[in-house]
Amino acid sequence: MTVRKVPMRTCVACMTSRPKRELVRVVRTVDGQLLVDRRGKVSGRGAYLCPAADCVEKALKTHRLERALEVPLSDALVEELRRLDGTSA
Repeated sequence: MTVRKVPMRTCVACMTSRPKRELVRVVRTVDGQLLVDRRGKVSGRGAYLCPAADCVEKALKTHRLERALEVPLSDALVEELRRLDGTSA
């Protein structure tokens, strides 16, 4: 039996390294659209974020998500991030 390596990613807000599946990926697609990628498969520039409310607020307040994605966030995306309930799937 082969043991698979668990992909790790870092939250842009709290800088904690966690398994990729525990984090929410926010993507800037090739055509410039911003969206929450729950499956982690959308092509484009991504940034990972803990689904916890305090991490979401810290990322928004310090503009870390905007810097990671290199574009300003839309109001609709900000509202979607604030509605995250702690589940990423």
